[in-house]
Amino acid sequence: MTVAVVTQAVARQSGLPRLLAGPGGHRPIGLLEHEELHGPLPLPGLRGRAQRDSASRLMDVIERSGLTGRGGAGFPAGRKLRSVAGERGRPVVVANGCEGEPASAKDRLLLSRAPHLVFDGISLAAFAVGAARAFLTVHQRERRLAASLEAAAAARAAAGIDAIPIEIVGIPSRYVSSEQSAIVHYLNGGPALPTFSPPRTHERGVDGRPTLVNNSETLAHIALIARYGDRWFRSAGVPGAAGTMLVTVDGAVASPGVYEVELGTPIGAVLMSAGGLTERPQAVLTGGYFGTWLPINVAWQLPLTHRDLKAAGGALGAGIIIALPDTSCGLAETARVVRYLAAETAGQCGPCVFGLPALANAVADLAYQGERLATRQIGALTGLVAGRGACKHPDGVTQLVRSALDAFAADAAWHHDRGPCDGIRRAPILPVPGDLADW
Repeated sequence: MTVAVVTQAVARQSGLPRLLAGPGGHRPIGLLEHEELHGPLPLPGLRGRAQRDSASRLMDVIERSGLTGRGGAGFPAGRKLRSVAGERGRPVVVANGCEGEPASAKDRLLLSRAPHLVFDGISLAAFAVGAARAFLTVHQRERRLAASLEAAAAARAAAGIDAIPIEIVGIPSRYVSSEQSAIVHYLNGGPALPTFSPPRTHERGVDGRPTLVNNSETLAHIALIARYGDRWFRSAGVPGAAGTMLVTVDGAVASPGVYEVELGTPIGAVLMSAGGLTERPQAVLTGGYFGTWLPINVAWQLPLTHRDLKAAGGALGAGIIIALPDTSCGLAETARVVRYLAAETAGQCGPCVFGLPALANAVADLAYQGERLATRQIGALTGLVAGRGACKHPDGVTQLVRSALDAFAADAAWHHDRGPCDGIRRAPILPVPGDLADW
C-alpha cells in the first residue's frame, strides 16, 4: 500500500496552507516560481559584528515563534540553534531529509515539491550559527529525488543565492541510518549507525565541529518565519504548540496522504479531513513505528500536540496518524512491524542482537498462534530490553509493543482463549518494506 500525496490543509482559519502553498501536483516548484511565491531569501550580506547581531536577531525570532523540531523529538528549534552557535569552532549544518519511517511520506513530499524552502532554511540556519559547511541528506534509494535536489542546488549556485554550497549526500536506506548521530557518523566516513554519547552532535559532530542536525520540515518552517515573522507563525496552532506541521494520514480513510495541519487540531478532525472514514476504526497509531497505539475513544478528541499526546500515553513523533479498522488485527499488524524493526537494528548491543528478535517471535506467537505464554514472555522481554540499548532503537520498539498490549488487551485475551482472530487474514494496513511494490 502506497501513501498518496495530498496538498490539502486542515485549517481553522485563513492563511493556510503554508509549507504546501502554491500550485498543486507533484512537480517541483522551480527557483523563480519559489521566489515569486515567497520572495527572495532574506539573507543579509553582512560581516563582522553586524553579521553576528543579525544572526542573533534571527535566532530571537525563531525562539519567539515557538517552532519545535518536526523530526520527532519536538525540541525547541531556536534553543537548538543557540546551543550550536555557542560552541567553539566553525559549525556544520545538516538537513535530515532521510524518510527512515516507512509510514511517513512528508519529507519526501516537501523535498519533491518545495525544495527551495528547505534550501532557504539550510542557508538561514547556516547564517545563524556561522556554519562553514552544509549538507542535505536523503536515502540512497531515492535516486530520482536526489537528482532533483542536485538540479535545484545547481540553480541556486548559478544564481549565487547561498553563502556556502549545500552538498547533497545519500545515506544508506535503513531505519537506524536516519538517526542524527548515524548521519554524522556516516558523513565522517564511518558506517551509518548510531554512536554512543557523549559528545553529542551539537558539541562535536561532522569533522569534529559543532553540528546542527534538523529535519527538513523544521528548516522549511525557518525559511517562512524569517520572511513573515514569529507572530505570523504563532497565528496558527495553539498556545504552547505553535504553527502547522505535515502529517501523513493512512489506514481507514478515503484519501490517504500528506496534509498540512494546525497543531492542536483533534485527531478525529484530521482523519475526517482525509476524505472521511471508510470503516469503523478501533485504534489509531500515532507517531509511527516508535510511536504508540491509542484506542479510538481516547484518540478521537485528542489535540495534535506533543504535550497532549504524551499525557494520553501517545507520541506525536514525525506526524503519523494511521486509523486501524475494526476488521484488522492490531496484534498481527504490530507483529509485522516488530519483525521489521528487529531486522533493522545497528547490531551493536545485546538488546538489539538477541532481545528484539526474541520479542518479535513472542509477538508473532501471540498474534498468529494464540500462544498462552506469549503475553508473559513479551512482558519479560520488554523489561529486559527497554533502556539497556546502546541507542534508542530498543526503547522505540518496546514502546510500540507495550502500547499494543494495552490497546488490544481484549484481542490478546481472545487469541489466548480461541486462537487467532479473522483479522490476521486481512490485507496489512501498516506499510513495511518488502511488502511495498515500489520500495
